[in-house]
Amino acid sequence: MHNEALTADELKALLKAYARCWLAHDGCWFLSVEEDLGTEEAIKYDREAWRKFAPLEARRVMEARGIEAGGGLAALAEALRFRMYSWLNEQEVKLSGNTLTFEMKGCRVQEARRRKGLADFPCKSVGTVEFGEFARAVDERINTACIKCPPDELGEGEFCSWRFTLGEG
Repeated sequence: MHNEALTADELKALLKAYARCWLAHDGCWFLSVEEDLGTEEAIKYDREAWRKFAPLEARRVMEARGIEAGGGLAALAEALRFRMYSWLNEQEVKLSGNTLTFEMKGCRVQEARRRKGLADFPCKSVGTVEFGEFARAVDERINTACIKCPPDELGEGEFCSWRFTLGEG
């Protein structure tokens, strides 16, 4: 195989490049739908795409990392560390008792919009599906709640944050 001789740094650089390509494709897909059908319809289709993709991503991360399904918030914390976003966006995961808090400390999408003088993209309805489905794929007992996410008002340098709690079956 052509990539067997790559160093760890070369592999990391490729992972970051692949993650940027993945995000660019997601953006191109969204813009294509938005141009044809409008923003609200594009967001509707984006939610449905994430409803399908998020559990697939969770299962693949879990398989690659040896994370057992039903492992609670500790399993979710580990899985979140290895999502595609983790190669692009600085994020923080805090596990305390029966609560896991996830905070996006940097977001390439929103940062690009802010540099262009655009309003934050209103991703809360998409994120609710995305994070909820990802968490449930790790453990069906996990409940997801948005702490804040656009279109919510965010402070300077703030991005989305989410709270996960472990409930009963």
